Amino acid sequence: MKTNKWLVVVNPAAGGGKAGEDWPRIESLLDSHSIIHDAVFTNRRLHAAVIARQKIDAGYSRIIVVGGDGTMNEVINGVFAQKRIPTTEVMLGMISVGTGNDWGKMFNIPSDYNEAIQTIRDQKTFVQDAGVVTYCKSNQTWQRYFINIAGMGFGARVVKRSNALKEKGKSSPGLYFATLFTSLISYRSIRAQIEIDGNAFRRKVFSLNVGIGKYNGGGMIQVPHAIADDGLYSITLIRRMGKLNVIANIRKLYNGKITSHRKVEAYTGRVINIDSSVQLHLETDGETLGHSPMAFQIIPRSVKVIANGISA
Repeated sequence: MKTNKWLVVVNPAAGGGKAGEDWPRIESLLDSHSIIHDAVFTNRRLHAAVIARQKIDAGYSRIIVVGGDGTMNEVINGVFAQKRIPTTEVMLGMISVGTGNDWGKMFNIPSDYNEAIQTIRDQKTFVQDAGVVTYCKSNQTWQRYFINIAGMGFGARVVKRSNALKEKGKSSPGLYFATLFTSLISYRSIRAQIEIDGNAFRRKVFSLNVGIGKYNGGGMIQVPHAIADDGLYSITLIRRMGKLNVIANIRKLYNGKITSHRKVEAYTGRVINIDSSVQLHLETDGETLGHSPMAFQIIPRSVKVIANGISA
């Protein structure tokens, strides 16, 4: 049975437990803005995907995510898994309580709870693209949807180490940045076969980002040419680079000028295939997944989100 209530998916572990601690205040603000809702708490990895799928099948079509980018990613996978309504009939809002909150930067989602809820109440929507990637893990092929950025190579290693620290209760906005330097010591670039819309080439890959959004890693602009609704992936490929060169150019990762570096290549495309003799690891929206071979396809204008404008 269809309902006009909002479903609120709360990840109490987000932000190092901040989401759980702040939930009473967030719920009070939702009530003060007359947002009638039912709240469900996640209690394990991928639980948000299960909740979203089940609740949409049960009649919900408006969802607020209270958590970080990983929680939103799980909800997106639940949206695509349900069969009751088209994905664009599900309206998604965000109250950011994670450590990175990079997806929200693209849409100027306020970090202040009250302002974020006001944005949700205004219901100004944007229909963005989504991505889907097939990849390998434990000798099996898996599939994952995402709405921000898929990172491979060095970036995926940093995310994996950052997530391991988060699971141990260590969480801060600078966690990714700190882990970047510790990961750099032992990392080696990987030779990969890359195919974009049928055009194949080989590169020694330091890092590779396939983006719908621009931001990842807690504010890095690794895909500055990304447009969220153009039906294309935007791709930033960083070729093999010396460690001192990486450190010297960190600023370019934050000011959007990374693609001006001579060892960086930028592309756009709809279908991307990646393979390598040594495993090239993958993360999407800050969630550690598996490794190559990988295949990406774009799903144009398939996710309706509540936005506060688009970041330039």
